[in-house]
Amino acid sequence: MTATSDAPIGKWRLDRAVAKRALLWLIFLAPFFYLTYGAANWLAAQRVHVPNITFHWEHGIPFVAWTIFPYWSINAFYGLSLFLNDIAIEVDRLAKRYLTAQVVAVSCFIAFSLTFIFPRPSTSGASGFLFEILGGFDKPFNQAPSLHIALLVIIWAHWRSRLGGAMLLVWNIWCLLIGISVLTTYQHHFIDIPTGALLGFFALWLFPAGAPSPLSGYRLKHDATSRRIGGYYAAASLALFLIVVLQTRSSALFLFLLWPALALGIVSLGYLGAGAKVFEKRADGTISFASRWLLAPYRLVAIVNSHLWTRQLAPSVLVFDGVHLGRLPKHSELSAFATVIDLTGELAKPSHVEIAWQCFPSLDLVPVSPDDLEKASDAIETGRSRGPVLVCCALGFQRSAAAVGTWLLRQGHAATAAQAIALLKTTGRPIHLREDMIVAGETGARHG
Repeated sequence: MTATSDAPIGKWRLDRAVAKRALLWLIFLAPFFYLTYGAANWLAAQRVHVPNITFHWEHGIPFVAWTIFPYWSINAFYGLSLFLNDIAIEVDRLAKRYLTAQVVAVSCFIAFSLTFIFPRPSTSGASGFLFEILGGFDKPFNQAPSLHIALLVIIWAHWRSRLGGAMLLVWNIWCLLIGISVLTTYQHHFIDIPTGALLGFFALWLFPAGAPSPLSGYRLKHDATSRRIGGYYAAASLALFLIVVLQTRSSALFLFLLWPALALGIVSLGYLGAGAKVFEKRADGTISFASRWLLAPYRLVAIVNSHLWTRQLAPSVLVFDGVHLGRLPKHSELSAFATVIDLTGELAKPSHVEIAWQCFPSLDLVPVSPDDLEKASDAIETGRSRGPVLVCCALGFQRSAAAVGTWLLRQGHAATAAQAIALLKTTGRPIHLREDMIVAGETGARHG
């Protein structure tokens, strides 16, 4: 912490610069919330008919008056979380997440107004007082995606990284109560919850901790292959979204297609200009929490595709001098290696991996950048000093093969890219490489 730290809050201290930034954001966010949220409510109230999306089983959900207390508590956590940061940039990141959730949610409220249809029983006492205040500004509109749930996801993620032990358990239970309370206070129908959670994960993904936004530095690709593949994913995303818009009135289940639609849309942005950053995969092979959930539909398909293409192949093959080539390994296959060099962007490494793992995230079906190939080649050579090295990607056919081919060429084990590809093919593994996908770079060869 800096020298300007003041009173301790648990194991944290309140920094003056952080407090000032948090206060400024709160002064902007609070009125912005009530103005935009209220405007969406007012616009919905002007409509002759506002539809609703309700499953039949929801009529059995009980009204539980006391759950208004956890429901209201999110307001306190909303403001407190802004102050609970170590540096000002963390305040900005959290505030941008709040702002993203609000702008997207309110836009949806205006474009696709929905209403809550269950009559709320009368209440009294402290809970009745809170319901009365709530009713003063919150009308039965502004349903999907639930902004309450979106903010809950953001706030829950913010605190879970700062708590541990019993406090983390208590926090998780309280957040679960907040999530349930949107149903038991008769504020939202069920479909608002998953759509709200999806929005929350999107905000977390857009402004990740410890890294720039995956869309920062976006530049439209000029490579024809990247643009073609990106166009395919964008078309698939749009098709799913249109199905949601056109078919939701016949069945609310179509709304769940928003998840794969958003995942494919994000992947299309990767191919069209953002690159592998959209997967938020780190150098150690792990993937951010938000990305794991947000892009889960795409990853599921990628895992199935990998299995179908490689189920009759050996997981890996020896290429040369302790360097192996293969698909992303299972945990049970790691004991044979001392180092893994990973070229996938879309798939996470197995959990609880204890061996050295170095990742150079890249997109499937397009050439790996020369810079990453040279770095991967250096990592392969360094890894050999520790023992056998596995170089992998989703299938072990192209990205990882290009890295091994670059290593062969730079270390003098092949004189040309054509010879490197020929050597790779002698392993019996399907290799999908062109000579221009292998980078020569500066040779570090000790071999003639």
